[in-house]
Amino acid sequence: MTVNQRKDEHIIEAIGRCRIIIRNGAVVEVGESQIRDCPLAKRFAFPIPDIKKESVKANIEHRIKAFGMCTPDREVLDNREFVGFGASEILSFALHAGLIDAVVLACDGAGTIVVTKPALVQGIGGRMSGLVSTSPYPSVMDRIEANGGFVLDRENATLDQVAGVALAVEKGFRKIAVTVALPENAATLRRIHPATLIFGVHVTGLSAEEAEMLVSASDLVTSCASKTIREIAGRRALMQAGIAIPIFAITKAGKELIIEKIRMSDEPVLVKPTKLPSLSDNQPDPLV
Repeated sequence: MTVNQRKDEHIIEAIGRCRIIIRNGAVVEVGESQIRDCPLAKRFAFPIPDIKKESVKANIEHRIKAFGMCTPDREVLDNREFVGFGASEILSFALHAGLIDAVVLACDGAGTIVVTKPALVQGIGGRMSGLVSTSPYPSVMDRIEANGGFVLDRENATLDQVAGVALAVEKGFRKIAVTVALPENAATLRRIHPATLIFGVHVTGLSAEEAEMLVSASDLVTSCASKTIREIAGRRALMQAGIAIPIFAITKAGKELIIEKIRMSDEPVLVKPTKLPSLSDNQPDPLV
């Protein structure tokens, strides 16, 4: 492997924590998924009806071609809602409504970033799977900054959500939300930045101990294909959005955000007091 190849490598985990390596705009490795079936994957813009290496590879190649994922041509703006209550949909709405004033998230080609525009949250987060590591692309960072965003580390595209929240505070933001995949980072953020709205993401495969740590520190948690999140977050949640791959609101702040999104929407909604979690028969298989 050449030096240039090493500098242009991205590792993501998608569709049941399937580990995927992309180099120089090409998918070079696809690992085994932890699940066999996912209702959300069947609704992707490029659907995955059966979770096999070939179909996962085709989906990622479609993302690369469609919006430049993991390339210098990466598009960063989008206003479309891909799912009703995804993390990016909820957080972009919160920015639009003025409930928060900055979101810390991860972007391929840029690493940890701070953004203030709903279209940046949706354009980046709405089409991004779990990002493990990435390589820096100045062109992607330039597009983010041209739209009011801030990049934590232009040289290395470092992924560090704790440092990202510190950057948001340094820039003068006070109503900050952050997406967090590592439970220990969520716990650290709750301790040193207690007012931050923490959204737990990319949770498939978490142990009971890890799920406990993430839920205890988060305001909102997505469930992905996680059995432990459904059990631990489900029984503590004040509110649940969705029944196949639900989002759990753990705190009043999280609950109020979802309620406000519902209030501002024209979509029909069923509201029913019930014991949580409330799950449909159409879950990822297996839950892990």
